[in-house]
Amino acid sequence: MLISAAAAAEPIDTAPGARAWSVFVSPYAWAASLIGDAAIAGRRTAVAVPFSEVLSHLDLAVMGNIEVGNGLYGVYLDGQHVETSQRAQALGLRLGIGITTTRLSAGAFFKLHEVALGGQTVFNRPRTLSLEPTAGLRWTRLSADIGVLGLGFGKASDWYDPFAGLRINADLDARWNLFVQADIGGTGASQYSAQIQAYLGYRTYLLGHETVLRAGYRAIHQVHEAADFTGRGRFRWDVTQHGPALGLTMRF
Repeated sequence: MLISAAAAAEPIDTAPGARAWSVFVSPYAWAASLIGDAAIAGRRTAVAVPFSEVLSHLDLAVMGNIEVGNGLYGVYLDGQHVETSQRAQALGLRLGIGITTTRLSAGAFFKLHEVALGGQTVFNRPRTLSLEPTAGLRWTRLSADIGVLGLGFGKASDWYDPFAGLRINADLDARWNLFVQADIGGTGASQYSAQIQAYLGYRTYLLGHETVLRAGYRAIHQVHEAADFTGRGRFRWDVTQHGPALGLTMRF
């Protein structure tokens, strides 16, 4: 149940002698809905949660991306942490249900190919189109806590997915930029993931720093299956999170 968005680094001038390292900080918001199915203790249920419902139960959402690069290669860390809570009734008892979703993706990339498009950006760097293979590791944790009669019960499941993919950075003109990333990963049929994100960016200056304002769309599909805590079945998470995204990337 994430609300998140994505941010990609502004292409850096790769001319000899100009490959200084830069840090890109990218807070974002992702208005994600969920669709798919889940199973626990042998019981399967459909998952169809619109973003409006997620928002109505939202307690905390923290997400962002940090990237360090020098124009030829770099590394990044993307993270989302979302906490929701709600009240429910069961067997005449009032329950408090809290769900926390955390996802961290750490990866590296390098510039495989770059095409000069002519002209300069408003940041006085050449306009380019670049292709950047990327690979990394994604960690996901789902946890639920149930409170009743002053007692609390909790259970969590977490897993890792190695992934590989491709990033595309294209300078449409002096101010506008297009960024797309697609990746796929996992360890087998019972655990895999696929993600795509695309953003249109507008270059400007904020607080004296080069900044790209971004709007786009992001979707990630994850499948995870493991023994559940009841001992009577399997836990299975087969869900797609998708929705529009807003954010910005500031260069330091």
